[in-house]
Amino acid sequence: MILTAYRVEMSKIFSKWRTFIGFLALAVLIPIVVVGMSMQGEQFFKFATAGLKDNFEFTGHLLNGYAVAYIIFSSLYLHVPFLITLVAGEVLAGEATAGTYRLLLTRPLSRATMVNAKYLSTLTYTFLLVVCMAVLSLGLGIGFLGTGEVFIIRQQITILQAHDLMWRFAFAYAWAFLAMATVSSVAFLCSSLVENAIGPIMTTMSIIIVMTIISAIDVPLFDYVRPLFFTNHMNSWKFFFDDPVRWDRIIPSFIALMVHIVGCFVAAHIIIRRKDILT
Repeated sequence: MILTAYRVEMSKIFSKWRTFIGFLALAVLIPIVVVGMSMQGEQFFKFATAGLKDNFEFTGHLLNGYAVAYIIFSSLYLHVPFLITLVAGEVLAGEATAGTYRLLLTRPLSRATMVNAKYLSTLTYTFLLVVCMAVLSLGLGIGFLGTGEVFIIRQQITILQAHDLMWRFAFAYAWAFLAMATVSSVAFLCSSLVENAIGPIMTTMSIIIVMTIISAIDVPLFDYVRPLFFTNHMNSWKFFFDDPVRWDRIIPSFIALMVHIVGCFVAAHIIIRRKDILT
C-alpha cells in the first residue's frame, strides 16, 4: 500500500510545473558559472588571494573543477532551500486547496500511509535536486577545468590535494541532502497546518531568513538561541574540508538536524491525524 501511494505522490509532484523550477534554475545557473570561471577565473583567484601574495607563493592548478564546484556549493547552498519549499510546502496544503483530502481518504488509505507517502516523495524530490547540483557542478567543473588542489581560507588556510577531495565532496553533498531534508521537513510541517499552498512556502522562507539574520548578528544574547536554529547547523558541511575533519563540530550538528527532521515529521503526523478532513 505504501509503495503504491508513494508512486502516486511522485507522479503528482512531477506533474506540476513548479517542480521543475529548481532543476531548471540549476541547469541554467551552474553551466553559466562554470563557463564564466573557465574564461575569467584567473582574475577571480588573483583578487581572492591578493592579500596573501606578500606572505605566500602560489603554485599549482588553483583554477580547476574541484575549486569551482566548491565555490558553486558555497554560493548556492543558501538559495537551494527556497527551491525546496516550492514543492515541500505545497505537498499537503495543496490537497486542502484543491479539496482532494476527502477523495484520498475514501480509498483504503490510512492517514498515516498518506502522510508517509507524501513525506517520502518530498524527500525523494529533495534528494534528486541535490544530486542534480552535485552532478552539474562537479561534472561540468571537472569536464571544463580538470582536477587540482583546492585552496580554502577560513579561520585557517587549508590546501587540499586533488586525491583527497572526492570523498570530502561526497560527504558534503550527503550533508547537503540532510540539511535540505530539514528544510523539507519544516515546510512539510507548515503545509500540514494550513489549507493554502502559498502560506507554508512563505512561512518556511521567512523562518529561514529570520534564523539566518539572527545567526549572523554577533550579539552575546543570541549565543544562547543560535544553537537551536537548524540554519546554524546547515553550514557544517564546511568542516569536511578542514584538515583534519572537524567531527567535533559535525556530530552535534548532525544530531540537531535529525532532531528537527524527526520532530517535524512526528508533529505533521499528529496534526494530520487530528485534522478535521471528512466534515
